[in-house]
Amino acid sequence: MCKRDTDILFFVAFCLEAYKNEHGLTGEAASALFDQHGIKQYLAEHYDALHTQGMPWILEEIEEKIAL
Repeated sequence: MCKRDTDILFFVAFCLEAYKNEHGLTGEAASALFDQHGIKQYLAEHYDALHTQGMPWILEEIEEKIAL
């Protein structure tokens, strides 16, 4: 696995953990929610832009995607 792929995986995991903690969810519940709404794929596909943002902004972005 190349460094970029590893960086993306860590970023997605970091966002999942932050979302889980923000909403008092288990890791399993947060992961299922992310899968259901395509959040993991969204974060990976938009890594270049998203990883430069602060966590409050990223969490807001995730909330918007889940609400759609």
